[in-house]
Amino acid sequence: MKTIFHYISEYMGILVLIVAILSLIFPGIAGQIPPKTINYLLGIVMFGMGLTMNLHDFKVIFTRPRDVTVGFFAQFLIMPTLAILLSWLFSLDKALMVGVVLVGCCPGGTASNVITYLSKGDLALSVGITSLTTIFAPIVTPLLVWLLAGQKVEVDVMSMFMSILTVIIIPIVLGFIIKRFFPRFSKRAVGYLPGISTLAIATIVAIVVSANADKLLHGSLAIVAVVVLHNLLGLVIGYCLGLMMGLPWSKRKAISIEVGMQNSGLASSLAALHFAAYPMATIPGALFSVWHNISGAIVAKIYSCLGKDEQKLNSGVSKSQ
Repeated sequence: MKTIFHYISEYMGILVLIVAILSLIFPGIAGQIPPKTINYLLGIVMFGMGLTMNLHDFKVIFTRPRDVTVGFFAQFLIMPTLAILLSWLFSLDKALMVGVVLVGCCPGGTASNVITYLSKGDLALSVGITSLTTIFAPIVTPLLVWLLAGQKVEVDVMSMFMSILTVIIIPIVLGFIIKRFFPRFSKRAVGYLPGISTLAIATIVAIVVSANADKLLHGSLAIVAVVVLHNLLGLVIGYCLGLMMGLPWSKRKAISIEVGMQNSGLASSLAALHFAAYPMATIPGALFSVWHNISGAIVAKIYSCLGKDEQKLNSGVSKSQ
């Protein structure tokens, strides 16, 4: 069983893409699942994240404050700014604009840690940034959404704060507590968690795509372009920021991936909860979930290969000296 869950998580991008296509062609498959189910599924993902966390994950915040601070501000400045600029550039309607802004204002997700690991990046830094942005998300995300989209739609900051607290923070804390007091259970569960999280995210995508299949099939390709550009520009700008600050290769990779990959499941959840009057607002989060897992796998391969080339170059320089 553990092997099956391992393969599910390993081929996450392909699975999520298949689910999205099937949900688009056969919307009845997940169309009857209530949108509120997204919150429970996301809670499962966050609970799993809590089960894998320990105090060491937070140590990097205090031992390497400069690196984590760079990643934190990059996350909450670059992606929200790109979201509003791309929405304006592609003249997105109000609903899609809100969805893109929600994606941009969300913290990093656990997928960024997996991709950083596969890229042979600075995993400790990646986990530290994800942890810090997630902790501050209940405050920062609603405020950023209000700042960027508040002139177009009504944004209930306090209600959004409570939603993020309930769906993100509480499950993580519960997972953290269970790991502390039930270590044997946690150790057994860890092997299944990536696969369970993958299935939960795939189901979220199925719910959102099924509910909006008709609009997606007859809609504009602009939102697809926006989602792809949002992710790719985040990856590139995040990397360039690390380069400008003189950070080493492993840290540049971690910051690039942290900036470019978002907790898009949270974006879909917030859209379904707080912007029910704009059903299409859930779409950018679902599309981002599909796309960033595909791009993440490609980026992991590229960064990993480039890392080998850099090691060879450094090795050659050392020998010549």
